[in-house]
Amino acid sequence: MHTVDLIMKKREGHALTQEEIKYIIENYTKGNIPDYQISALLMAIYFKGMNDEEAKNLANAMAHSGDMIDLSLIDGIKVDKHSTGGVGDKVTLILGPLLASLGVKFAKMSGRGLGHTGGTIDKLESIPGYKVELKVEDFIKQVKDIGIAIVGQSGDVAPADKKLYALRDVTATVDIIPLIASSIMSKKLASGADAIVLDVKVGHGAFMKTEEEAEKLAKLMVEIGRLSGRKMTAILTGMDEPLGHKIGNGLEVYEAIETLHGRGPKDLVDVTVEIGAHLLGDANIEKDFNRAKTLLHDALHDGRAFNKFLEVVKAQGGDLDVLSHPEKLLSKKLEYVYAESSGYIEEMNALEIGKAAMRLGAGRETKEDQIYMEVGIDLHQKIGSYVEKGDVLATLYVRDKGVDEAKRLILNALSIGKEKRDIELIKKTIK
Repeated sequence: MHTVDLIMKKREGHALTQEEIKYIIENYTKGNIPDYQISALLMAIYFKGMNDEEAKNLANAMAHSGDMIDLSLIDGIKVDKHSTGGVGDKVTLILGPLLASLGVKFAKMSGRGLGHTGGTIDKLESIPGYKVELKVEDFIKQVKDIGIAIVGQSGDVAPADKKLYALRDVTATVDIIPLIASSIMSKKLASGADAIVLDVKVGHGAFMKTEEEAEKLAKLMVEIGRLSGRKMTAILTGMDEPLGHKIGNGLEVYEAIETLHGRGPKDLVDVTVEIGAHLLGDANIEKDFNRAKTLLHDALHDGRAFNKFLEVVKAQGGDLDVLSHPEKLLSKKLEYVYAESSGYIEEMNALEIGKAAMRLGAGRETKEDQIYMEVGIDLHQKIGSYVEKGDVLATLYVRDKGVDEAKRLILNALSIGKEKRDIELIKKTIK
């Protein structure tokens, strides 16, 4: 088998076989195929596409390029969720303890943020002492003991995907759905869960800007998972405005704690409960969707979910005092953004608000950038809110960078007019 022949085959629009894809991934991971040949192949895929079978085979080949996490020692159905990335998305911080408090085994490997989207691991690291790295055996033991562990992705999970993504990033081949789907699903398949819910974001603040794109991606990922023997569900959720009110690592932990005490913003609670109800069914805890939602709401309000959060933070070395005094997570230096006119907020560009938080130091523009855990944005108004000129639109928790630019980005992200709008948060479910 010769790489140049496979490049030509894809260039002519033909499907690659499972054996051919396995050959490419194995040899590229070992360094036997140079970047320039894989770059040519990626560009051929960009223009000629891949069918569902090719995407499944690519996901599986990348999943098997490193460690496959075996969760079979844990009794019951192990569940996972994945978000395609948005602004203010702290669902995992709430969903994991919430499900575990109801008897679900939640085994989660999460990533870091880059650009305007936040990473769960960065958020958890704002809790002093929280260990995001566990040995696989310790990860499995913790899930067995308390029902939940949330850790960073092991360097040995899907190494081919890391290598391939770095090349896609510099060859303008990131934004093609089969490659996005196989990249996401390679990590999910390698992580070992039996049931997975995908939260596919759509809108200004998401990678998928249109519902049509988001649905196409969701359907392909569900198909890849199902063909690989997993229980799969995808939901399409709106990301035209940030999820919840707080954006930034410490701020999002603060809002997650509020939500785990039953005081969360409606949009954040709705998305969390929607995902959770699907996973309660997949885990055979409660098959009736409406009853599952009721169970989840009850656990948020009666203390069970927060107590489970305390357990996981304690198990992973985090400072429990911060959870009792979450204001310690926030900068004490504040700035304010004021409305420049009166009316209803008709539009909100979540991407620009995410960039504003990044300028303050809450996110990375490059992987080497330092994150300030205590900075970010508390967005007081959402789409449909009425504001008077001079009202506070947002409170900024700041250090010493990006304040003026962040204020400008937030003001430019909001459109104030005469129309009161409602937005559709949960758009579609795909099974």
